[in-house]
Order: sequence, then C-alpha cells, then structure tokens
Amino acid sequence: MTTTALPPLRDRLGLPGTAGRSRLIGAHLVDSLGTGLILAFVLVYFTRTTDLPLATVGAAVSTARLLALPTALAVGPLIDRHGARVVASGANALSALAYCGFLLTHQAWQIVLVCLLAQIGHVGYWTASTGLVVLASHEGERTRWFALVQTLRNAGMGLGGALGAVLMAGGGTGALRLLVVLNAASYLLASVLLAGWRPPTTTAVQEAGVAETGGYRAVLGDRRYLLLVAVNLSFVFASMILSMLLAVYLTTGLHRSASVAGALLVLNGVQVVLTQGVVARRLEGRRPTRVVAAGALLNAFAFGLFALLAAAPGWAVLPGLFLAMLVYNLAETVATPSREVLSVSLADPARRGRYLAVYQLSWNVGQAVAPGLLTLLLERGAAWPWLLLLLLSLAAVPGLLRLGRRGC
Repeated sequence: MTTTALPPLRDRLGLPGTAGRSRLIGAHLVDSLGTGLILAFVLVYFTRTTDLPLATVGAAVSTARLLALPTALAVGPLIDRHGARVVASGANALSALAYCGFLLTHQAWQIVLVCLLAQIGHVGYWTASTGLVVLASHEGERTRWFALVQTLRNAGMGLGGALGAVLMAGGGTGALRLLVVLNAASYLLASVLLAGWRPPTTTAVQEAGVAETGGYRAVLGDRRYLLLVAVNLSFVFASMILSMLLAVYLTTGLHRSASVAGALLVLNGVQVVLTQGVVARRLEGRRPTRVVAAGALLNAFAFGLFALLAAAPGWAVLPGLFLAMLVYNLAETVATPSREVLSVSLADPARRGRYLAVYQLSWNVGQAVAPGLLTLLLERGAAWPWLLLLLLSLAAVPGLLRLGRRGC
C-alpha cells in the first residue's frame, strides 16, 4: 500500500519561510499592537486630559491628518535612496516621539502638532512596509508574505484593542496616559527591531539605493499603475466600514446595540487571523488581477446584504449582519495579499519607493474623504452608504480585468 505524505504544516497553513526574519515579524506585530492600543481612544484621550471641547479636538485631529497627506510622496524618494528598512525604522521612532508628546499636550495647536507627527510616522511606516516584504521574500513567496503581514496586523490590532479596552475599564485619565506610554514603547521597540534586522543575503541587494531617474513624472506617466491606484480606492473605502460606518449604522440605522458592532469586529479579526494564510495558499498560482476582482465582487455582495438589512424584518437582521460580515471578511482575505503583490510587481524596481508612495496616497486620500462622505450618505438613509460601496466595488472589476488583459 502506498501512502501520500502530507505537505509540511507550514505549507498547509500557507506560511512563508521565516528563517532569519524573526525581527521583521516581531516589528510588524508590535507596530500593529501599538496601533490597536490607541486607535479608538485618541479623541477620548484629548477630551479627558485637556479642557478643550470635543469639536475642537476633532477639528485639530482632522487638521493634522489633512496636513499629513503629502507624507507618502515625501517618503517615496527616501525609500529609493536609503531603503525601506531604514525608513520604516525611522518612521516608528518618530511615532514613539509623537506619542510621548501626547503626555505634554494641552492646547489645540499642540494636538495638531503631535497628531501630525504621529500620522507622518504611520504613513511613513506603511509606505515602506511593502518594501520590507520585498526585502524579506523571494518573488514566489510574496503572496504568502503579504498574507502573513495581514494576519499579524489583524492579530496585533485586535490584541491591542482588547488590551486598550481592558485598561479603559479602569477609568480615569491615568489609564489613558498608560495607554499612550505603552503605545510609545511599542513603536520604539518596533523601531529597534527593524534597525537590528538584516535582510537575507539573497535579497539584501534590494535594500541599497537605486538610480533615481525620472522621479514622480515617470510614475505619473505609467497609466497601468495609475489604474491600479484608482482601483485600490474602492478597497480603501471598503476598509473604512470597520472604523467609521459599522457601529453608527447599527446604532442609528438599525437601532441595535453597539455591542453587536463589537461582536462583528471580533469576528473580523478572528476570521482573518485564522483563515488568511490558508486562503492565500489556495489562491497561489492564479492571476492576481482575477483574485482581486473576485474580492471586489465579494465586497459588492456583502455591501448589498448590509443595504438590504435596512428594510429587513427584525428577526432577519442579526443573522443577516453576521452573514454579511463573513462575506466581507472573506473578501478581505481573498483580495488583500494579491493587491499588495500587484502594487510591487507593477512598480519599476528602479523607483519602487515612489511607486509605493503613489499607491499609499490612495489610502491617505480615501481615508480623508470616506468618513465625511459615508456619514453624509447615512444621514440621507441607512442603505445609501452601502449602495455607494457596492457601486465602487463593482466599478473596480472592469479596471482589474483590463489590467489582467495586460498580463497581470
């Protein structure tokens, strides 16, 4: 009798080779943990630790994020010149400094300053993070590496958010200040880990600076890449439902408890962490554009379900919410690694930092525009923001198929 040996556990889970990359993995996890710690509590922190009204704090934070919009474009040339590892480490160090500044902030202009520094650090890190995957992986394992990074990000942010909520349960400004201190420490640790990491010898050559010819003019002349950036906007808007739309839709549109939103967010984190690697492995070898198009269609289906729930009978709302969330989470696990692979593979290696900066700009612009637009539509009717997201997801499919016809 012949037996077929099972593939190694690493392959069954869709994990890449990680030897010599433990510092990089630790940096990704710690960075996400710190982000999760403070993400939901920035406005609460400043309203409780200063005498400023909520409207003033909100305006200051929004101003800082708008001022930080050009950050990605400034970071791109730095990545091309100094390498993604150096830029990512420096960005995390800047974030640590910014959150230390939170402890000394009492006026509106100071809120703008420290939030601007923090946002510059975040954008700098995430612009460089794709380049870190290029340094860590062989081309054949990039999809698995992007899947691993997505898993680490969800796990870290989920753990950070849970820890932040536990600390907040203690109440008082002391708990908030402790959150900020832990957050600053996490970014400092991530910076040290990246500074001490050395890419494998097979990929280290990619870390060196490259010839800087053409600059952003060459990137903006690459219509194929600009099409990818435009398509990515639909996924940026889709990602905003977790932080900006879901809870307010449930409480004001469906008149449900905010605890349901918490349960759906937990479901998102758990599902992505448990299934991301396996899904990525099963999709290996398929054209990235077709995989991302499938993710866009799954998003459209999920948003259609969310929209229908505004007119659904009461008994159907709760199971409908969980079904829509399961589909949305599946879309995330299907599309995210392949989108990141496209952002790298379609970029000119000679100016990859600038390409990734333009790609990151779609995230910055989308994250600035989406909250106001989605909440404005929600005021017109509970289903309207979901219908916009559905249309954006469907509109992404022809663009992806067009990229596919060009061999992607």
